[in-house]
Amino acid sequence: MAAPTSGIGFMDIVPLFSYLLVMSITPGPNNIMVTASGVNFGFRRTIPHMTGICTGNAVQFLLCVLLLSGAAGWLAAVRTPLAVVGCAYLIWLSWKLARASAPGSARVLKPVSFFEAMLFQYANPKAWVMVLNTIILFLPIHGRLPAAMHIALLGIVAGLPSVALWTWGGDTLRRWLHRPWALQAFNLAMAGLLAATALWLLFDELSA
Repeated sequence: MAAPTSGIGFMDIVPLFSYLLVMSITPGPNNIMVTASGVNFGFRRTIPHMTGICTGNAVQFLLCVLLLSGAAGWLAAVRTPLAVVGCAYLIWLSWKLARASAPGSARVLKPVSFFEAMLFQYANPKAWVMVLNTIILFLPIHGRLPAAMHIALLGIVAGLPSVALWTWGGDTLRRWLHRPWALQAFNLAMAGLLAATALWLLFDELSA
């Protein structure tokens, strides 16, 4: 799809929203983390995490647009290091989640804060793919900043219900995981899935 030359009309919004929704609702680091948070802390205590994800994505997109004139070379230089840092952080989180599940261990988990979730988006490989592809495919040549603000808001509209759905799923599972062994098994499964996701994203980035 070629980028439009001006404005974002209705015919552009439909595929744009579809793309943002698919990227937001499909499995990835954010959705795995909020699901685990929903199970361990409940929906209400995960709200800062959810809103931090959506705010971080919106600000990330706007910053990329503002820096677009000189960002191409800069992004190429920092993308791989950021991916490595982000994947290392995910592996560390998976280790914490697995250790919190160990019999007799002290609970070391705490909900991810708004700012922690917001900052994580800058080291989240999937977030960078979504932001850069949105700029390439949907940002018009003229009127970039107003269009970017609309796209950022549309990203929040697509993203917040998506992460909320995953959190609700985790919160619903919580009532079935009240037994220590069941919660331990779930956290170990989430830890393994998070680590596997990190390794897959890292392999995909390094082999590109």
